[in-house]
Amino acid sequence: MLSGYYEDIEIGTTREFGSYTVEKEEIVSFAEQYDPQPFHVDESAAEESIFGELVASGWHTAAMTMRMLVDNSPDDSRAMGAVGVDELRWNEPVRPGDTLSVRTEVMDKEPWDDDLGLIRSRTTVFAGDTEVMGMTGRVLYQRRVE
Repeated sequence: MLSGYYEDIEIGTTREFGSYTVEKEEIVSFAEQYDPQPFHVDESAAEESIFGELVASGWHTAAMTMRMLVDNSPDDSRAMGAVGVDELRWNEPVRPGDTLSVRTEVMDKEPWDDDLGLIRSRTTVFAGDTEVMGMTGRVLYQRRVE
Protein backbone atom coordinates (compact mmCIF):
# COMPACT_ATOMS: atom_id res chain seq x y z
CA MET A 1 0.00 0.00 0.00
CA LEU A 2 1.05 3.57 -0.57
CA SER A 3 1.23 6.56 1.72
CA GLY A 4 -1.58 9.09 1.96
CA TYR A 5 -4.70 9.88 0.00
CA TYR A 6 -5.36 9.29 -3.70
CA GLU A 7 -4.29 12.85 -4.50
CA ASP A 8 -0.91 12.32 -2.77
CA ILE A 9 0.09 9.35 -4.92
CA GLU A 10 2.21 10.12 -7.97
CA ILE A 11 2.58 7.99 -11.09
CA GLY A 12 6.08 6.51 -11.16
CA THR A 13 6.42 6.21 -7.38
CA THR A 14 8.40 3.07 -6.50
CA ARG A 15 8.95 1.21 -3.26
CA GLU A 16 11.16 -1.77 -2.43
CA PHE A 17 10.77 -3.80 0.73
CA GLY A 18 10.41 -7.16 2.34
CA SER A 19 12.54 -10.01 3.38
CA TYR A 20 10.52 -13.17 3.79
CA THR A 21 12.24 -16.53 3.89
CA VAL A 22 10.09 -19.43 2.73
CA GLU A 23 10.21 -22.61 4.84
CA LYS A 24 9.54 -26.12 3.52
CA GLU A 25 6.97 -26.81 6.24
CA GLU A 26 5.05 -23.68 5.27
CA ILE A 27 4.98 -24.72 1.59
CA VAL A 28 3.56 -28.14 2.48
CA SER A 29 1.07 -26.79 5.03
CA PHE A 30 -0.36 -24.19 2.65
CA ALA A 31 -0.54 -26.66 -0.22
CA GLU A 32 -2.18 -29.40 1.86
CA GLN A 33 -4.99 -26.99 2.64
CA TYR A 34 -5.33 -25.00 -0.60
CA ASP A 35 -3.39 -26.53 -3.53
CA PRO A 36 -2.60 -30.20 -2.81
CA GLN A 37 -0.73 -31.01 -6.00
CA PRO A 38 2.06 -33.60 -5.55
CA PHE A 39 4.94 -31.20 -6.30
CA HIS A 40 3.73 -28.94 -3.44
CA VAL A 41 3.11 -31.58 -0.78
CA ASP A 42 5.31 -34.63 -1.47
CA GLU A 43 9.09 -34.33 -1.77
CA SER A 44 9.47 -37.66 -3.60
CA ALA A 45 6.78 -36.78 -6.12
CA ALA A 46 8.25 -33.30 -6.50
CA GLU A 47 11.66 -34.79 -7.38
CA GLU A 48 9.99 -36.61 -10.30
CA SER A 49 8.17 -33.46 -11.46
CA ILE A 50 9.34 -30.82 -13.93
CA PHE A 51 10.56 -28.82 -10.91
CA GLY A 52 12.88 -31.52 -9.55
CA GLU A 53 12.09 -30.53 -5.97
CA LEU A 54 9.34 -29.24 -3.72
CA VAL A 55 8.02 -25.82 -4.80
CA ALA A 56 5.51 -23.37 -3.38
CA SER A 57 2.08 -23.00 -4.90
CA GLY A 58 1.74 -19.83 -6.94
CA TRP A 59 -1.23 -18.97 -4.74
CA HIS A 60 1.04 -19.30 -1.73
CA THR A 61 3.51 -16.92 -3.38
CA ALA A 62 0.66 -14.45 -3.91
CA ALA A 63 -0.41 -14.82 -0.26
CA MET A 64 3.15 -14.24 1.01
CA THR A 65 3.33 -11.17 -1.23
CA MET A 66 0.10 -9.82 0.21
CA ARG A 67 1.53 -10.26 3.70
CA MET A 68 4.63 -8.25 2.77
CA LEU A 69 2.46 -5.53 1.19
CA VAL A 70 0.34 -5.23 4.34
CA ASP A 71 3.30 -5.43 6.74
CA ASN A 72 5.04 -2.63 4.84
CA SER A 73 2.01 -0.40 4.42
CA PRO A 74 2.58 3.13 5.76
CA ASP A 75 0.50 4.07 8.80
CA ASP A 76 -1.06 6.97 6.89
CA SER A 77 -2.18 4.88 3.91
CA ARG A 78 -5.74 5.53 2.80
CA ALA A 79 -6.03 2.25 0.88
CA MET A 80 -9.61 1.04 1.02
CA GLY A 81 -9.21 -2.38 -0.60
CA ALA A 82 -8.53 -3.88 -3.99
CA VAL A 83 -10.96 -4.43 -6.86
CA GLY A 84 -8.75 -6.92 -8.63
CA VAL A 85 -5.41 -7.99 -9.98
CA ASP A 86 -4.43 -7.97 -13.64
CA GLU A 87 -1.68 -9.91 -15.40
CA LEU A 88 -0.78 -12.24 -12.53
CA ARG A 89 2.22 -14.30 -13.63
CA TRP A 90 4.33 -16.89 -11.85
CA ASN A 91 7.63 -16.57 -13.69
CA GLU A 92 9.77 -18.96 -11.66
CA PRO A 93 8.96 -21.40 -8.86
CA VAL A 94 9.57 -20.43 -5.25
CA ARG A 95 11.61 -23.03 -3.39
CA PRO A 96 12.29 -23.75 0.27
CA GLY A 97 14.89 -21.34 1.60
CA ASP A 98 14.18 -18.61 -0.96
CA THR A 99 14.03 -15.11 0.51
CA LEU A 100 11.39 -12.97 -1.15
CA SER A 101 11.30 -9.21 -1.61
CA VAL A 102 8.88 -6.85 -3.36
CA ARG A 103 9.08 -3.84 -5.64
CA THR A 104 6.01 -1.76 -6.48
CA GLU A 105 5.60 0.99 -9.06
CA VAL A 106 2.54 3.19 -9.58
CA MET A 107 1.54 2.80 -13.23
CA ASP A 108 -1.52 5.04 -13.44
CA LYS A 109 -4.46 6.44 -11.55
CA GLU A 110 -7.99 7.62 -12.22
CA PRO A 111 -10.97 8.83 -10.21
CA TRP A 112 -13.37 6.04 -9.26
CA ASP A 113 -16.16 8.14 -7.76
CA ASP A 114 -16.48 11.24 -5.54
CA ASP A 115 -14.95 9.44 -2.55
CA LEU A 116 -12.39 7.06 -4.10
CA GLY A 117 -9.63 6.93 -6.68
CA LEU A 118 -8.19 3.87 -8.41
CA ILE A 119 -4.42 3.28 -8.37
CA ARG A 120 -2.83 0.66 -10.64
CA SER A 121 0.53 -0.55 -9.33
CA ARG A 122 2.89 -3.12 -10.77
CA THR A 123 4.10 -5.49 -8.08
CA THR A 124 7.20 -7.57 -8.78
CA VAL A 125 8.36 -10.30 -6.41
CA PHE A 126 11.95 -11.46 -6.32
CA ALA A 127 13.82 -14.43 -4.85
CA GLY A 128 17.26 -12.87 -4.73
CA ASP A 129 17.73 -11.33 -8.19
CA THR A 130 15.22 -13.66 -9.87
CA GLU A 131 11.75 -12.34 -10.67
CA VAL A 132 9.37 -15.05 -9.43
CA MET A 133 6.00 -13.29 -9.68
CA GLY A 134 4.46 -10.18 -11.17
CA MET A 135 1.01 -8.65 -11.06
CA THR A 136 -0.78 -5.36 -11.50
CA GLY A 137 -2.93 -4.46 -8.51
CA ARG A 138 -6.02 -2.27 -8.74
CA VAL A 139 -6.45 -0.62 -5.35
CA LEU A 140 -8.97 1.99 -4.25
CA TYR A 141 -7.74 4.92 -2.18
CA GLN A 142 -9.75 7.45 -0.23
CA ARG A 143 -9.97 10.88 -1.84
CA ARG A 144 -9.72 14.08 0.17
CA VAL A 145 -13.04 15.67 0.90
CA GLU A 146 -12.77 19.28 -0.23
